[in-house]
Amino acid sequence: MEQVDDRTALRLLSSVAYGRLAYSRHALPTIRPVNHLLDNGNILVYSRIDDGLDGAAGQIVAYEADSIGTAGELDWNVVVTGKAQLVGDDLAAAWFTKLLGIGAGPEPGTVLRISAELVAGYALPGEPG
Repeated sequence: MEQVDDRTALRLLSSVAYGRLAYSRHALPTIRPVNHLLDNGNILVYSRIDDGLDGAAGQIVAYEADSIGTAGELDWNVVVTGKAQLVGDDLAAAWFTKLLGIGAGPEPGTVLRISAELVAGYALPGEPG
């Protein structure tokens, strides 16, 4: 795989809806699958499951998504590292869940905003996407 520039990496990341959030929970590494979307260079992640994801707020986290092994598509991998902040406003959380295409239901879930401070993207040689 070859490294791609940050802009290409974020474009690839925006082409999928799911990824994995790595953060610390009870001083132990934790990885959770979550939905995501890009918003002005930030990654917004969402989980309806109440599994302590809001505890990632204030932490430096890593977010990873890929298309490795997806039939008929170029293989790529993107990791974004940055500080996670809780989107605590209920209206904002409802809006983000709507953008993610997930029904709000009685519990809106947890939405985190991750600043894209470090972006590392890799793709098989050729034109990504």
